[in-house]
Amino acid sequence: MQEPEAPKIEFPCEYPIKVLGRRSDVFRGVVLEVFERHAPGFDQATITVRDSRKGTFTALTVTIVATGREQLEALHRDLMATGHVQMVI
Repeated sequence: MQEPEAPKIEFPCEYPIKVLGRRSDVFRGVVLEVFERHAPGFDQATITVRDSRKGTFTALTVTIVATGREQLEALHRDLMATGHVQMVI
């Protein structure tokens, strides 16, 4: 039996990305700097911020106009390389 294929994404499209990391004074700035490099001019009004119940972690959801799979992979790689990001969904 074959696995079902993942739905195909048609680029460009609005694409929300959730970034989770330990809460700190620099987390948001570091994350947004990476987004600005890979999706210049993204609408910062789309950003939502949510702290964990105990305040240990922060989740940022940023919606960008994704231009392709390569952009998303590079964005993920650079976010993880910051040392501040625990997970990208």
